[in-house]
Amino acid sequence: MDNFYADAVASGEKIFSIAPMLDWTDRHYRYLARLLSKRALLYTEMVVADAIIHGDRDRLLGFDPSEHPVALQLGGSDPEKLTEAVRIASDFGYDEINLNVGCPSDRVQSGTFGACLMQTPDVVARAVAAMKTVTSVPVTVKCRIGVDEQDPEASLPGLVVPVLEAGADAIWVHARKAWLQGLSPKENRDIPPLDYDIVYRLKQSFPNVFIGINGGILTLDEARGHLTHVDGVMMGRAAYHNTSILGDVDAMLFGDERETLSREALLDAMSAYCAAYIASGGKLSTVTRHMLGLFQGMPGARRYRQVLSADAPKPGAGVEVLARAFDAMQPAALAG
Repeated sequence: MDNFYADAVASGEKIFSIAPMLDWTDRHYRYLARLLSKRALLYTEMVVADAIIHGDRDRLLGFDPSEHPVALQLGGSDPEKLTEAVRIASDFGYDEINLNVGCPSDRVQSGTFGACLMQTPDVVARAVAAMKTVTSVPVTVKCRIGVDEQDPEASLPGLVVPVLEAGADAIWVHARKAWLQGLSPKENRDIPPLDYDIVYRLKQSFPNVFIGINGGILTLDEARGHLTHVDGVMMGRAAYHNTSILGDVDAMLFGDERETLSREALLDAMSAYCAAYIASGGKLSTVTRHMLGLFQGMPGARRYRQVLSADAPKPGAGVEVLARAFDAMQPAALAG
């Protein structure tokens, strides 16, 4: 199988991705995101290896074929369990396996994975090497620049070097430290200062390795600026809370001038998707909670959100709620 990360470095082609975000980047959000951008690389929420081994695999790993390219982010620290999880996930056809070495939540700290792994690069390297034995798709790592009192000038290369030696195909760096004690997960996304320059220097040190950057990137203009220094940009909350930004990704970052998806076409596509999901036993609000940021800042957006928030959770709510919400918007193309 082609390694799209190696191809990107060799060709100079850049990658834009949407960050893995717990409770947010589930299959419903990813389906919506793919309607807006054909070029964005999508990520699952972090899925813990133990859950895959012992849990409902179809629920945890299933996705719509339209989501490709889509990467599975794994949480864990036991190379054997991670390898078994990758072996199971292989049947689902993901385009990449990514190991979480950056999440600072209490949950991952209790399991000694996520950002805790910044303190044990040898464990990460063993996990990467083991996972690569059971998959032909790229195995990548998403990390912080350090944790707690670590010096990022030492901790970042201290992780990257052994991980690359173990065969990692790409490194995505959230350009902040994580504080495992004293800051909540939310505070860890905002309070530790961003240090983009250290990621730029990492790329200079490894010119033949894919290095991507994440953290505090709010606009596509900012993304384009980062792409003059690194191989990829990963956007998180901005791509969720202002979902319509994704409608500009293909044109602004890749020069793909395909016709912007109209609101009518988007309504038709999401109505069909929601109808099928409801028919399978799902609830409309499970999907529409990811659609609240679609028209951020546009005329009618407040009423649109009000309709979805009030009516979608009601028992028996159907796709007519979507139509009412879209009717609140003033006529215009999705990208405005």
